[in-house]
Amino acid sequence: MSWESSAQYYRMINEQVRDALGGTHSARVLLWSFDFSEVEALQHAGDWDAATRLMVDVARRLQAAGASALVICTNTMHRMADTVQAAIHVPLLHIADPTGMAAKAAGIQRIGLLGTAFTMEHDFYKGRLAQRHGLDVLVPDAADRALVHRIIYEELVQGRVLPESRQAYRGVMQRLVERGAQGIILGCTEIMLLVGADDASVPLFDTTALHAQAAVDHLLGQDPLSAGKGT
Repeated sequence: MSWESSAQYYRMINEQVRDALGGTHSARVLLWSFDFSEVEALQHAGDWDAATRLMVDVARRLQAAGASALVICTNTMHRMADTVQAAIHVPLLHIADPTGMAAKAAGIQRIGLLGTAFTMEHDFYKGRLAQRHGLDVLVPDAADRALVHRIIYEELVQGRVLPESRQAYRGVMQRLVERGAQGIILGCTEIMLLVGADDASVPLFDTTALHAQAAVDHLLGQDPLSAGKGT
């Protein structure tokens, strides 16, 4: 939810619409940019009720402004996706769905997950991947989870991309591969700033790019996720 990844969404969505339609075309986008410091404080205080109220309020504002679908540009805040969807009548395009679909299309059964501690340790994300997409989801051990989480909050959301952190993530991913992961989900929208396909021995599934593509598919009327309001 930091602007670091929001900027990537905005760029990807507009580039793909331009490439699809040609010429000077660009995407019709309503963008709500949060002060991430406020969101981060609620996350680490465990005040998910307040965070949910914040998300519902903004979702309703965007719907009232004319949005035909919503994307929450973060994996962690999909913790309250069902509540947000229930509060609006336009589809919420859930970030786990294009990710799960891409993994299954690649023939993957067992997949590693990197993200914030909230995403790796709570069930809202892993459970959806398992129940809706049949994936066996592996997360790093406790020490690696702490490392991945720290780098996200102390570096990536602040625009700091460090070579030593890239090397650390490579090690985390390799340890997941050694445990049987056939692919790795970059389950925080800032992780794509740090690592890419060359950093792992298995396919990487970049949730930022996959979610942006789902938004473009909706804009172009090709959306496989919006049936049933994307839930």
